[in-house]
Amino acid sequence: MFRPDSPPHDWFTADDSVLGVALVFPLQGSAGIFGPTCELCAQLAAEEVNRAGGVLGKELRLLPVDGGGAPREVADHVEALVDLGVAQGVTGWHISSVRQALAPRIAHRVPYVYTALYEGGEHTAGVFLTSETPRDQLRPAIGLLAHERGVRRWFVVGNDYVWPRRTARAAHAYARESGGSIQGEVYLPLGTHDFDAVLRRIERSDADAVLLLLVGSDAVRFNRAFAAAGLDARCLRLSTLMDENMLMASGPTATADLYSTAGFFASLANQDTLDFHGQYAGRFGVEAPALGSLGESCYEGVLLLAALIGRAGTLDVSAIGAAAETVSYEGPRGLVHLRDRHVRQRIYLARADGVDFDVVAELDLHGSRP
Repeated sequence: MFRPDSPPHDWFTADDSVLGVALVFPLQGSAGIFGPTCELCAQLAAEEVNRAGGVLGKELRLLPVDGGGAPREVADHVEALVDLGVAQGVTGWHISSVRQALAPRIAHRVPYVYTALYEGGEHTAGVFLTSETPRDQLRPAIGLLAHERGVRRWFVVGNDYVWPRRTARAAHAYARESGGSIQGEVYLPLGTHDFDAVLRRIERSDADAVLLLLVGSDAVRFNRAFAAAGLDARCLRLSTLMDENMLMASGPTATADLYSTAGFFASLANQDTLDFHGQYAGRFGVEAPALGSLGESCYEGVLLLAALIGRAGTLDVSAIGAAAETVSYEGPRGLVHLRDRHVRQRIYLARADGVDFDVVAELDLHGSRP
């Protein structure tokens, strides 16, 4: 593992027979809760790529980097790997603040596949995205909940950085489209433990739903506090970042009327998902960290990076970008294609059932009601 206190040359050296890929995922902080799943899913994809002959005749080798640190420090470390010639590509799940620090440093030099759901609007050349965006993920979910559950008055609780704030900005328009409104917004530092003041504000409002834009263990602690305050009997919750690991950590008494929306849920009863379960359990055992959309996205990232380089036949970022619109690959989310450097995929809405998700709908990405 490449860590901030370890110089990169102590860990990796260039090898012409290897295609080194920096896998940037969180092993600390609020998002660290799903870091282990990210690493295993990426490893599974790399092994699959290598069994098929690798990339450009080279072995794809993952270089794990802890993406849970300060954004500038993470960017320094990944850039060092690129400078040394040991990383010819970058992928992984990390928050948008890390992406914004990292992309200007490396995206024009090596292909960078970002796998985290994000706020939209990323246009840096050399960046490709497997991730969900508010337009396709949040907009239809708000519309469906307004239609099916009569939700009109939303209260936003998010961490204080770019993804929650820009997502909430979009949510104002989506709520209005559905005849509703945002009643209040609160943004909290990553690592927040005390939600008493936030819960009092929600209680004093007339909100009937909470848009939950908290990361990892912050969302887990909020879920527990929200249920302990009895607010789960009055307000449903909708998160665009809630996977199975977070659900289990929240506990079955803290997940009543909690919804999540994503391009993958482990409980999907289709052949792609069932096959992925079999591959994952067969490789890592039934005691491995639970599959979920956040970790699974790293599997997608490795497959897309390999497909992009393979289609272009070169590591040149401009050539990869020119060929990107013709790239497709098949994985746990089915057969997917790129458009405007974003993966186009099906998006689902699921409702928590204890510590499992029950997928209740495939969302209509064109905005019409089901």
